[in-house]
Amino acid sequence: MINRKSREELKLMKHAGSVVALVHQAMKEAVKPGISTLELDEIAAKVIKENKCIPTFLGYNGFPGCICASINEEVVHGIPSSGRILKEGDIISIDIGATYRGMVGDSAWTYPVGKISKEYEDLLKITELALFNGIAQMKPDNILDDISGAVEDTALGKAENIPADLKGKKYGIVRQYGGHGVGRNMHEDPFLFNYRVNNKTKIKSGYVIAIEPMINLGVDEVVVSAADNWCVSTADNKASAHFEHTVAATEDGPMILTALE
Repeated sequence: MINRKSREELKLMKHAGSVVALVHQAMKEAVKPGISTLELDEIAAKVIKENKCIPTFLGYNGFPGCICASINEEVVHGIPSSGRILKEGDIISIDIGATYRGMVGDSAWTYPVGKISKEYEDLLKITELALFNGIAQMKPDNILDDISGAVEDTALGKAENIPADLKGKKYGIVRQYGGHGVGRNMHEDPFLFNYRVNNKTKIKSGYVIAIEPMINLGVDEVVVSAADNWCVSTADNKASAHFEHTVAATEDGPMILTALE
């Protein structure tokens, strides 16, 4: 069942989301060659707690970090570690959750580490565009497949607003993971695919969904690490990008809850 959020719940989620945005601001400044993903996790924990929120991810199903930090071919759920050191030319996807008075904000962003290749720049550009094209469809009376289709069309080079040099270029779309409802729990109904599945569920005012394209340079397929049973990587070891916002459907259009207030 999809829960519609009240005005008060949206207010709390907006606060949680603005704290997530503050953490991303800190991540953008901190991400540079030589820093470890554990140091990034410690910075995130400090910002979350200073703003009277709880790190949503910490302890979730046993997850040991406050952020997911996934480098290059790692798609999602990378565990922060003192041994994972960023180097020039990497990209890192950082997924962050914060809980305020029982309500969750959830957002991910992929950052360049120093100067990155044109291929990586294009991947980040297309994945971010897929996110915002999906967000544009998050409005009452649209259906979930409108969001999924907007993401898919962007990844496959078909969306009208794709830069001219990327028109027709096809990227891999992660199939096993996608967006999800969010509110009192980090994962709620509905599950949102990043490609069309003929889901005609109508979007209603008060629905809140974490829209999160995960787009790959190569194949769609991913594998879960046997070493930690958490980190998800591309099957062909080519890079992946991940962008996510928590978004509410309102009568005035989509409201991004994980932006700075």
